[in-house]
Amino acid sequence: MTQRPPAVLGMPIDEIDTPALIIDLAMYDRNLDKIMTMINPSGKRFRPHAKMHKSPEIALEQIKRGAIGICCQKLSEAEIMVEGGIKDVLITNQIVTRSKLKRVAELALKAKIGLCVDDAGATMMLNEECAKQNATLSVLVEIDVGGHRCGVSSPAEAVKLARVIKNASHLHFNGLQAYHGSAQHKRTPQERSKIIKNAAAIVRSTVAALKKAGFDCPIVTGGGTGTLIHDLKHLEWNELQCGSYAFMDADYGKNQLDGSHFGTGFDHALFILTTVISTAVPMNATTDAGLKALASDSGNPIIHGYTHLPYRISSDEHGCIALGPDDDIVLGQRLPLIPGHCDPTVNLYDWYVGVRNGVVEKIWPVAARGALS
Repeated sequence: MTQRPPAVLGMPIDEIDTPALIIDLAMYDRNLDKIMTMINPSGKRFRPHAKMHKSPEIALEQIKRGAIGICCQKLSEAEIMVEGGIKDVLITNQIVTRSKLKRVAELALKAKIGLCVDDAGATMMLNEECAKQNATLSVLVEIDVGGHRCGVSSPAEAVKLARVIKNASHLHFNGLQAYHGSAQHKRTPQERSKIIKNAAAIVRSTVAALKKAGFDCPIVTGGGTGTLIHDLKHLEWNELQCGSYAFMDADYGKNQLDGSHFGTGFDHALFILTTVISTAVPMNATTDAGLKALASDSGNPIIHGYTHLPYRISSDEHGCIALGPDDDIVLGQRLPLIPGHCDPTVNLYDWYVGVRNGVVEKIWPVAARGALS
């Protein structure tokens, strides 16, 4: 049973049921437009990551603005995106079980599907499942560029795996996945720049080894919101995968953009709308947004408009705000919270409520909520 949306079209923001996942559509539109003005002059392709928003509607808006397709982190996400009308999906993760590889092959009959690999055995099993379905798959060799999460660890290993793909009947070697996730949240631009330079050196050496072995490398994909200004400067990547730029969160706001500014250059467009449900405890306001409404892995949210007040996630269903003598927060007041981490927060909700000028304009399902397999 699907939960009812927390709002209806045309409703004032103060009547939305809370907690609710809110998109400020003016800021969201600005973010979607801005990234294209940054990427287009570079000549790089843009393939935004849908693991952040989990919404075919948002993916289609990104593609309308010039994205060539999307990334998904999980097969189940990719299946939902294809069902929602997305025709070009790269699964940027390792899939190693036969049951899921069968689903990948089946999905490749419906849309252009790419997959990342870092193991020869899993790659051969993928080919077997594609052969059964007579499906052809684009395959990228994932290389470890410093994140130490997935990916082969040397150019020689990349060449060896590329040969496995070349010799497979239903797979096509299409390049490299070269993503450094932890670089996105290094706080200073100097740290991020150094990490991306090191990653670029690994890419160069891998591409050179592949070329020497007779392999073209049409795609090198990676990059992210936190390192975008650095990724744009490096020719090693010809495709970028930024995702959080569309919404932003409090953790990205801690990044130092330059000598005097923080953030990434994009606006906060995602909020959790919460209601003050009790002021009975002196100098305290209690809200209806707790652990079940906000991901806490990157810390507590920021109260938009009351950034001087700390927000404490105090229990499953409650948040607490310590008030000063001059703070005017009252019972029933709606407060927009900037979540610490947008991706897992989005995964807690069934619906987006898009608001413009204080009025509900869009209601979108979070279609891939819970798509973890």
